[in-house]
Amino acid sequence: MKKGRKHQQGTGARVNGNGNAQQHGEHESWKKLKLVEIHQALNCDPVDIETLRRAAVSEGGLLTDEIRRKVWPKLLSVNVYNLPAKPTKDIRENHKDFNQVLLDVRRSMKRFPRGMRVDERQVLQEQLIDIILVVLQKNPALHYYQGYHDIVVTFLLVVGERMAIAMVETLSNHHLRDFMDPTMDSTKHILNYLMPILEQVDPQLHEFMLRAEVGTIFALSWLITWYGHVLSEFRHVLRLYDFFLASHPLMAIYFAAVIVLHREKEVKQTECDMAMVHQLLSKIPQDLPYEELITQAHCLFTRYPPSLLAKRAALQSRNSITINCFKAFQAATQQQRPDSVLRRQLLQGRARGLGGPDSQLVLSRDTQPNQAANQLVKMAVWGISATLGAAALAVAQTALDWAPDFFMQLF
Repeated sequence: MKKGRKHQQGTGARVNGNGNAQQHGEHESWKKLKLVEIHQALNCDPVDIETLRRAAVSEGGLLTDEIRRKVWPKLLSVNVYNLPAKPTKDIRENHKDFNQVLLDVRRSMKRFPRGMRVDERQVLQEQLIDIILVVLQKNPALHYYQGYHDIVVTFLLVVGERMAIAMVETLSNHHLRDFMDPTMDSTKHILNYLMPILEQVDPQLHEFMLRAEVGTIFALSWLITWYGHVLSEFRHVLRLYDFFLASHPLMAIYFAAVIVLHREKEVKQTECDMAMVHQLLSKIPQDLPYEELITQAHCLFTRYPPSLLAKRAALQSRNSITINCFKAFQAATQQQRPDSVLRRQLLQGRARGLGGPDSQLVLSRDTQPNQAANQLVKMAVWGISATLGAAALAVAQTALDWAPDFFMQLF
């Protein structure tokens, strides 16, 4: 009997092992297919921005930082071959926000990867200061707020200094615009969308929070930092940035709503007191089911769009620059050329003597022959065609021109 039980347990372990192996294989196949889909979308002319948005929202988001460096600029309509110059140190002279930015950046050590060398972190902190000051100097209507640096550092760590300047400037004039008014009135207006969402989904929870008079201030740091300040795992921050960059500017407040709804039982079991409920909600659990919550937030936005919620009296008193500009911003992203075309245009312009400051950068980084990389890509083309079929060959044809390093992530 003992032997029989032992044999059964061993068989069970093998079945579970095979099941895990099969699940891993399915995950890898799904990942490869998603990479191919992203690659195709990036090489369409114009770029297939809707496919890129779906990829960023769907399970797993954009998967790697290498892909984010390709897709994030497209989501914000940033031309990576026409980046602003590296900031000069005189940007700090007589800048009204320098002292506050300096203090905030000095306190931001936890936003940098664990184990990073002190000197490396200090270099990045100096770049972070310069990025913020450059964007503010170029856009006098924008006003710095504490928490802004938590957003900027995310872009710096993923895309580097110069691309971060371009992306943060665009983001600040659109998705973050209401947060950058001289007063907090526009930010409070965005926060006011939270309670109507809760009322639509869970009237009892909404009523409980009204009785507790907890308000929405607990979600302020979530909203204005895109959760960068309150999440300890950088991978979770990146996953949310994929989602928010591909979505309506108010999606961050819908995500706040699904966090509260996810914790509905905890909230209702708490004493109906403002301080108690605020203390509970202001601390985000670090083990949230992020993919599930992203899906729920996306569904809630579709079911209860801002236009529906705005009919409530509390949301009618103020116009939002962020919301009003979004349709035009979204339309502008539909007419982008693929990077291969932009690079070719830049090189042609340089040949005619019209090249900008990025010309030499592009030549040295992107166009020098690399026989080893090309050979690897040829092997990758063979492998992917064998794995996914003839349709993949059309994708592979542009791999050498576009990004061998990206294509090699398929294997």
